[in-house]
Parts: sequence; structure tokens; C-alpha cells
Amino acid sequence: MAGTAAPAPSASESEDAGVFSRAYRSLSIGIFLVILFIALEATAVGTAMPVVARELDGVSMYAFAFSGYFTTSLFGMVLAGQWSDLRGPLGSLTTGIATFAVGLLLSGMAGSMWSFLLGRAVQGFGGGLAFVALYVVVGRAYPERLQPAVMATAAAGWAIPSVVGPLAAGAITEHIGWRWVFLSITVLLLFPLALVLPKTRRLASSTAEADGPGPLDLRRIRLALALSLGVGLLQYAAHVSSWFSVVPAVSGAALLVPAVLGLLPQGTYRAARGLPSVVLLRGVAAGSLIAAESFVPLMLVTQRGLSPTLAGLSLTAGGLTWTLGSWVQSRPSLEPYRERLMTACMVVVAVSILALPSVLIEAVPVWSVVVAWALVCFGTGLVTSSSSVLLLQLSAPEEAGANSAALAISDGLSNVILLAAGGAAFAALGGGAVTHSTTVASGSHPVAFAAVFLAMAGVALVGVWVTTRLKATPVVRGRCEI
Repeated sequence: MAGTAAPAPSASESEDAGVFSRAYRSLSIGIFLVILFIALEATAVGTAMPVVARELDGVSMYAFAFSGYFTTSLFGMVLAGQWSDLRGPLGSLTTGIATFAVGLLLSGMAGSMWSFLLGRAVQGFGGGLAFVALYVVVGRAYPERLQPAVMATAAAGWAIPSVVGPLAAGAITEHIGWRWVFLSITVLLLFPLALVLPKTRRLASSTAEADGPGPLDLRRIRLALALSLGVGLLQYAAHVSSWFSVVPAVSGAALLVPAVLGLLPQGTYRAARGLPSVVLLRGVAAGSLIAAESFVPLMLVTQRGLSPTLAGLSLTAGGLTWTLGSWVQSRPSLEPYRERLMTACMVVVAVSILALPSVLIEAVPVWSVVVAWALVCFGTGLVTSSSSVLLLQLSAPEEAGANSAALAISDGLSNVILLAAGGAAFAALGGGAVTHSTTVASGSHPVAFAAVFLAMAGVALVGVWVTTRLKATPVVRGRCEI
């Protein structure tokens, strides 16, 4: 059958094997390093961007360095889902990493802001291909009992860059030059590629790779293009300060809505039981965290007088607790309680986000934000990794690619939508303009911050309800009852 996974290691080889046992060691290390280096670039680029924009005379196009990456990554995610389901993840993973490296080279050697933006767009497409393919690799190469531990390993790949990425990028930008923030990672990607590809071919390939390619679903390709174009138009409209912004905004929404309905599992928008709720929960958890995170340093700088460096450091503990949350969900003894843990963690996330604006009261110590944010990231780390585990459990091998793409789309879209909604509410209530440089007028009204965090806590509470709908009694694996 086209989606049948390759034979797993023999019983004697895999008996009592762990993620870093002989059977899986090189693949696990390779997956960790691929995520580590891509995440390192993602966390470092924000530090380097002010210098990049100034030297390339592209301050007016600053935001597109971020939105361009996200827009092309959406198309890469959908394409990777189809590619992996039809041919196995090897081709998508190889192409994704290679394309990401080409994008890094283009960005690092850019002579103008336009060529830099092209490099960022190429990076986004490659990143979308690689990340979805890695989910499929995990689903095919590892037995179900090891998948939670692999997700915990992947989470650690994001946590380390969140702590050291901005500091390393700042040092490289200041002493060597911003171009090496991009060029150095290109070389580093060669090592994990050599570890991942041989094991992927042996453990995660499918018979479809030998039988020849199956037909692409052209409808999904068209929907993916509409999704990327719609998101791009909406983000462009957000940066146009005139009545003309209505035109790209309406056009983007007209493309985006049918594309989302066609690409996500049926019933996602109403939290149908099983897989649709897993996909929806991923977006709710990720979006509420990202939208809240964007305003924490801003609040500390403008309302409590912290320096940007100290305000940014207030978030670093979250990277460690995120990894801790992901590790907790990987404990085999907790597997029977996974859904209950996810419910409890979304409650913790909602309450902790709600506690963040308490720092607006002068008598409340600033360190309380560090504690609250650490709890937010612990809960979200557990829920995010658990949603990946549940998705693989609910997906047949031939559906893992499309379902993983849906999970990634839900994650990315919610980030954009909730951040845009939070920014609009913030500005409407006297907060001022929000930019990637987190610069805002010092007279921002405290109510604007409180409103944003209250809204994101409400989103997290919706996630509490969604966690009660994760279980289903599927007749066929990968199809959930509605």
C-alpha cells in the first residue's frame, strides 16, 4: 500500500530501546540538530534585523522580513504533507533543508533589501517542507511508545535557541557582521543532514518511493497557494496606512477563509471530536502564547521602566519550562492521563496569562512576571508536544503528512490572527503602534495592556474546553467521529 511504513528495527534490536539507543541514536540526534539550527536562525534574526534594515536601506520593509518567511512556509507545509504521504518524507526533508540553506545564503549575501526578502521567502518555503516532513519521520520511524519522548527532544531543540540565540546573534552582529548570523548556520546544517537522511531512508521510507509517484491533489495545491496569497495580502494591508488597505484586506480574507476550510480537517472550526479538536487546540495554545509574549517586554519597558535587555530576559525562563513541560508529557506513566494533563495545563496557561498585567500595579514585584511566564510556557510546552503525539496516534501512515501539515497551519495562522487582533485592540485602547522592534510611545495606556492579556486568557479558556473533545472512537484510524 502506498502509505505503508518501512519495516522497523528487529525485535531484538528495538526491545527496550529508547530514543537515544543504538537503533535510533543518529536519527534522534539529527532531528534535534535540524530543529536546533532552524530555531537558532528564527530566534536570532530578530536581533540582527535592525542592523540589516539600516545597512540595506530597507527600514520601510522591515516587517516583511518576518511575514515573507511565514507566507511561503504555509505553502511549503501543505506541499510537504502531500509529498510525504505519496512518496515518503525523505524527498521533502532533503529538499526542505537544502532550500532553507539556499535561503540563508541568499539572505547572508544580499546586496539590497529586496534580495534579502527573497532569501527570507526561500527560507520559509524550505522550513515548511522540512518541519512537516520531520513529523512524518517521527510517525513512521519510531514506535508509538517513543513518540512522546521524540517530541520532548524536539522541544529542547527550540528551548536552547530561545535562551542563547538573541545573545549569540547580538555578539556576531556587533563583532563579525550580521551576514554571518545567516551564513554560519548554512555550514552547520550539513552535519544533521548526514545523520538524518540515511536513517530516514531505512526507517521512514514507504513502498511508494519504489512504486513511483502518486498523483498530486491539485485542489490542495490551489488551496495552499490561496492560503499563502491570502495571508500575504492581509499582512500587507496591516502595514498600509491608508484607506487603500481595505482592498488587499478584503481580497486576502476572500482567499484565506475557503483555503483554511479546505485544508484543515472537517469540523475543526467547531471543535469536532478527535483529530479536528487536536488541530484546533494546537492553534489556540500557540496563538494565545505568541500574542501574549509579544506584549510582555513592551509592558515592562513602558510601564515599569526596564531596559529592553532586561525585559527580554524576563522571557528566557519560559524556554526552559517549555522543555520541562514537553519532558513531563513524555513520561510513560502519565500516558493514561494525557488528556487530563492537557486540560489542567490550559487552565494554568489561562490563569497565568491573566496574572501578567498585575505588574501594572506598582506594588507588584517585576519578578512575578517571570514566574507567571514560566508557568505559561510549561503548560503550552506540554500541550503542544501532546497535540503532536495525539495527531500521530490518530493518523494512518498515509495520512500523517496531510494531518501534520494541518497542525502546522493551525499553529501558524493562529499566531498571525491573534497577534493582529491583539495589536488592533492595543492600538484602539491607546497603546500605540506595535512593531518587531517593540518600540512604542512611553505614554501607552495601561488599560491597553490589560485588555490584550484578558483577551488571550479568554482564548486559553476556550482551549480548556477543546481539551475535553480530544478523545474519539474512530472506526478507521485517522477518521474521527463528529
